[in-house]
Amino acid sequence: MGTGFLLEMKHVDKSFGGVQALKDLSIDLKHGEILGLVGDNAAGKSTLMKILTGFHQADRGTILIEGKEVVIDSPRVSKRFGIEMVYQDLELCKNLSVTENLFLGKELMRDRVLKFLYRKRMDARTVEILHDLRIEIDNPRRKVDKLSGGQQQAVAIGKAVSFNPRILILDEPTASLALKEIQKVLDLVIRLKNQGISVILISHRLSDIFTVADRIFVLKHGEIVAVKETSQTNQDEIVKFMFVGAGNNEHDDEAG
Repeated sequence: MGTGFLLEMKHVDKSFGGVQALKDLSIDLKHGEILGLVGDNAAGKSTLMKILTGFHQADRGTILIEGKEVVIDSPRVSKRFGIEMVYQDLELCKNLSVTENLFLGKELMRDRVLKFLYRKRMDARTVEILHDLRIEIDNPRRKVDKLSGGQQQAVAIGKAVSFNPRILILDEPTASLALKEIQKVLDLVIRLKNQGISVILISHRLSDIFTVADRIFVLKHGEIVAVKETSQTNQDEIVKFMFVGAGNNEHDDEAG
């Protein structure tokens, strides 16, 4: 019988050179859920996501997609399971256009020998993606370095969404944005949820987490110290878990 979760990572351990980065760590993600992942620096957030995206392999533990155990041993395999991640540095080619970034590595070719591209077709598809996500960019051929920080973040998210992910991981998507652009990015995250994409949001900005997340997982020293429904906690309590921890792992979510 299925668990009802889209993703489960169970009893994950990971060490680097004798330093244990993750200790018996378990998280789960529901269909169409925004999950907030918080913790101080070196709490283990990046290590956990690198295991999910295939850049690292756990020393111990299992990953399940819709209740079925899977092995994710490379980024390519992770993509095959519909997992995409937008990193804090965005990984955009800023000297290229919006279209060129969205289609980088998957260009539509009229002639593969002569490398003629279906530029109009790619532009049209880019406009569709931007429109569907309500991203306000007036010209798909505009160079990325001419866009605002919020627009660049939206392009990076649009690029990930173009792969039709089931799970989208966002690493500090608002860290360097002005307040007005922060809200636009958070609105975009909610639209992704409404389209059925499950989102894992990593952020030090607890105000962002409380604006969009359904549940919050708190990491400290490689362990989960609390799991809370956002509606049943507050920022002060989450900060306490982040820096003080808990006597035992608080998990107020139902068992899978």
